[in-house]
Amino acid sequence: MRRLTLAALALGISGSLLWLAAQDSQRPVFRVKVDMVVLSFTVTDSKGRYINGLKPSDFRLLEDGIPQKIATFAEGSKPAVQILEDGSTRPLIAAAPDTRPGPDVRSDAFVGTNVFVLFDTSNYMYRGFVYASDAIADFVRGLDRADSVAVYTFSRNLSRAAELTRDRADAIGGLRKAVAGDDAALYNALLLTLRDAAKVPGRKVVIVFSNGPDNASMVAPDDVRAVAEDEGIPLYVISTSESSKDAISSGVFRRISQRTGGKAYFAKTWQKQVEAFESIREDLGNSYTVTYYPQPNPNEGFRKIAVEVPSDVGKKYRIRARPGYRPRAGF
Repeated sequence: MRRLTLAALALGISGSLLWLAAQDSQRPVFRVKVDMVVLSFTVTDSKGRYINGLKPSDFRLLEDGIPQKIATFAEGSKPAVQILEDGSTRPLIAAAPDTRPGPDVRSDAFVGTNVFVLFDTSNYMYRGFVYASDAIADFVRGLDRADSVAVYTFSRNLSRAAELTRDRADAIGGLRKAVAGDDAALYNALLLTLRDAAKVPGRKVVIVFSNGPDNASMVAPDDVRAVAEDEGIPLYVISTSESSKDAISSGVFRRISQRTGGKAYFAKTWQKQVEAFESIREDLGNSYTVTYYPQPNPNEGFRKIAVEVPSDVGKKYRIRARPGYRPRAGF
């Protein structure tokens, strides 16, 4: 049942998929059509300091070792630029029908970040509920003006407290209506949040604020992680429990954040939670986001993505990004 549930939801997230019957055989042949890939990543030096000001030409992007051509490029919350055939750039505008990224890509879709905050309101959060709500509200207020934010809450069920908006008052108003109680179905809620985020063009992240334990989900955390990885949505997790006291949840949080290009924080006190949100906000402001249309690739399984800065000094940089994705075959 769990696999069927995940498959049904994942199909709603996956890109365009085509099935073709072989003309000279009765056996069906599956083909995969991969749409534009969105990839966000950070570049730091050996001391963990962000490297800013890099240009599209400073990067080399590979998928399964195959060089890729960057279609659009953005740094932090700055407007994205389109990379032309000669390597020059121009502001990303509504493209003409005969140019990429195509008429279906809006210029404002790549301005700022679409931030989905998933707030644990289960009975596990009862004691620190008010402080957690305050920490989230402070984070929302401090987002860049170009960013949009949605606030979702969950216990056994998911509640969309505030739909994606740039109005901070609306987002915080939805947050303040949340009440604590009931069991925790974190991974069910996270999968539904990812499904919503996947429908939004441009750059997006999901921030999970949770106490950790999940006692009501029907889907496995690694299944959810795979969906986030394939969709290119970084997961940031702030856990209010100590990592040493819940080794299982702590290990899951580290794994799903690392595999999607995000980070995991363990912040028991209100001050540590504020610091974690500040770190995430800093990460978003110093990230690069590129898009590309994959070159022909026979691999229908997991495709590895590599971002490199091939200059001598760039070889010392550390790049944090999701390791790849899986194009899905359909029927």
